[in-house]
Amino acid sequence: MSATLTKYLALFALAASAFSTGAALAENTLSYNIGAVSDYRYRGLSQTNLKPTAQAGLDYAHSSGLYVGTWASGIKWLKDSSVELDIYGGYKGEITKGLGYDLGVLRYQYPGTSAANTTELYGALTYGMLTAKYSQSTTNLFGTVNSKGSGYLDLSATIDLGNGLSLVPHVGRQMVKNSSDFSYNDYALSLTKDFGKGLSGTVSYVNVSKNLVSSLTSSKDMGPARLVAGVKYTF
Repeated sequence: MSATLTKYLALFALAASAFSTGAALAENTLSYNIGAVSDYRYRGLSQTNLKPTAQAGLDYAHSSGLYVGTWASGIKWLKDSSVELDIYGGYKGEITKGLGYDLGVLRYQYPGTSAANTTELYGALTYGMLTAKYSQSTTNLFGTVNSKGSGYLDLSATIDLGNGLSLVPHVGRQMVKNSSDFSYNDYALSLTKDFGKGLSGTVSYVNVSKNLVSSLTSSKDMGPARLVAGVKYTF
């Protein structure tokens, strides 16, 4: 685990302790999580050169539907940064009974370099087990030149198998504006187990439609098909 990521994990723990009084209020919820994955995949692409890493997050939610949070993970795909730090906020609610929505903004920060920093706006609809989400960048997308306005469509389902098990099929389409050669599809099939008391585990099969290499890294292939495992504990 890198020293930079260790520092962020410590900050998360301190923040959770500092806000614990607010979390006790009935209309507020404060939680934090820590975990590890065998390979950090984002939109099908490896962010860690197919290596394991640690991750942690802190989330605040209000009963009105407002939420904010931050999340960090070790990465290896950038030459000048070893940490991804996400900051996000939004609002969740229901349009009609059973039809939920989620609107928000997400900022990806990479301490040590600004080349890949990205901001996206997103909106999602959930009906029963089905979720459709669309994200659009308001900046260049992860360092791709002249790519402002790129979009990502995410379609998934969460199928309850009972006994704490869920099966989650997913398909996504990354559309990179003015760089169609970088556009691709990603696919995943995940099995998640809720062990209770905040502990969960996931095994996923992940694949993408083409080999991709970022201009900011020396990785030869960021998305080979493989199984990825992860474990997370939420406090």
